[in-house]
Amino acid sequence: MEQQKFTKVINASNEKVWKVLWDDETYPQWTAIFSKGSYAKTDWKEGSKVLFLTPDGRGMVSKIKKKIPNEYMLFEHLGIIENEIENHESKEAKEWAGATEAYMLESVKNNKTQLTVKMDVVEEYKDFFLNTWPKAMSKIKDLAEKKN
Repeated sequence: MEQQKFTKVINASNEKVWKVLWDDETYPQWTAIFSKGSYAKTDWKEGSKVLFLTPDGRGMVSKIKKKIPNEYMLFEHLGIIENEIENHESKEAKEWAGATEAYMLESVKNNKTQLTVKMDVVEEYKDFFLNTWPKAMSKIKDLAEKKN
């Protein structure tokens, strides 16, 4: 497993960027870069389970390991979802188990936000995320700056 890191400075406050990341209206807009129609099922509380899903019933099952509103969100991946069923036992599920995905929002000059995403990635998806995360970061930036 390898850790990838992506950073983008956004001309919006931490609060606006946070809202774009986790709001039910905007979350599907930026995650469509990874899979069109994707969405999350959760209450977004620290310690809660998160189902990251695609319309075809696939995805990841994760846990919100740490949450500091408007600053930091850490997910720990627990397994995968296939046909809307959690899978913790398959080879692929075990490869992802324990992987983390962190979102850090830092205030920078002139009410801007530096968004940094650090993600553990299994070898099979390394190139996919290297290609899609920069596009997703640009979409997050566009959405947050549009909401200004």
